[in-house]
Amino acid sequence: MIIFRYLSREVLVTLSAVSAVLLVIIMSGRFIKYLAQAAQGVLDPGVLFLIMGFRMPGFLQLILPLGLFLGILLAYGRLYLDSEMTVLSATGMSERRLLLYTLAPALVVAMLVAWLSLSLAPRGLGEVARILNEQDALTEFDTLVPGRFQRLRDGSRVTYTRELSADRTELGGVFISETNPAGQQGRGVTVLVAQSGRQEIQPDGSRYLILENGYRYDGHPGDADYRVISYDTYGVLLQRPQVSVELGELEAIPTTELMGSADLRHRSELQWRLSLPLLAFVVTVLAVPLARVNPRQGRYLKLLPAILLYMAYLSLLIAARGWMDRGRLPAGLGLWWVHGLFLLIGLLLLYWESLRLWWHVRGDRAGEGISHV
Repeated sequence: MIIFRYLSREVLVTLSAVSAVLLVIIMSGRFIKYLAQAAQGVLDPGVLFLIMGFRMPGFLQLILPLGLFLGILLAYGRLYLDSEMTVLSATGMSERRLLLYTLAPALVVAMLVAWLSLSLAPRGLGEVARILNEQDALTEFDTLVPGRFQRLRDGSRVTYTRELSADRTELGGVFISETNPAGQQGRGVTVLVAQSGRQEIQPDGSRYLILENGYRYDGHPGDADYRVISYDTYGVLLQRPQVSVELGELEAIPTTELMGSADLRHRSELQWRLSLPLLAFVVTVLAVPLARVNPRQGRYLKLLPAILLYMAYLSLLIAARGWMDRGRLPAGLGLWWVHGLFLLIGLLLLYWESLRLWWHVRGDRAGEGISHV
């Protein structure tokens, strides 16, 4: 029991450290992307942390199996390097028993991944979809930040306001630069400046920014044929920003709705969600024999081949999911054959030394039989 607790603690501590690093890396990349959209006025900055929080279960369901795989490799690799595994082997610790001990923390990870993939991740993506629907109802006016130039309407419009009231209804010191479509004849760039502005909602629901006491400049950059118009009141249509966040519709469907569905894509999504906790068990069978290293070789010798093997496993799962979506794989076969293939590879790696010994003994016996004849 002491050895079991020691091995489990080593695996879980390393798993937690690796998973935390991977989570920070992935979430930082996504957060920077969403932050860029908020800077462009596409997303409200106030919802960024909500989106990241609701998407975290979707990140964790993929990170935890990889963290478990790397955690076993690093933890057991250190034990082999420090000759602790040699001492355990001398006291009767076989690789099969080591695998059974390792399956206990793997069970904890698999249960957590199952909770994430079957419940939390779809629910979180549903909340993200709700937030994005609310963002689609916003206009450029709702995403303005005072004192900042913002590129809107796919970069064709740049808007700036020096002041913005707390209720976001009044502006002061407004600047708008808009590039006309390439096919439009006449003027290339339109610049609007105004002392103040306000938002006005029409009966049909469209919104306008009403500018007061300003000028309009039309012309082509580099030419001297600019047209200047002075106005007392000028209306600008406020377009709704296009929110672009990768979000699949199937991923947000509750698992209970996928069960029993005859739709092939629904069955593929359900098998994918069930595959993630199963992935934790299979990578454990792969990692235990791959963690075995010679102290003279170093603990990182097999790390790169092991990561490549994991990438091949995950890539084949994703490819099989795509084949199943397109009807190239029968639903009965689905994704299970991929797990079976890599489970077989893990068992071969685990019992490779025993198989080699058995083969040599068989060969020696066959040679002795021939010599007697």
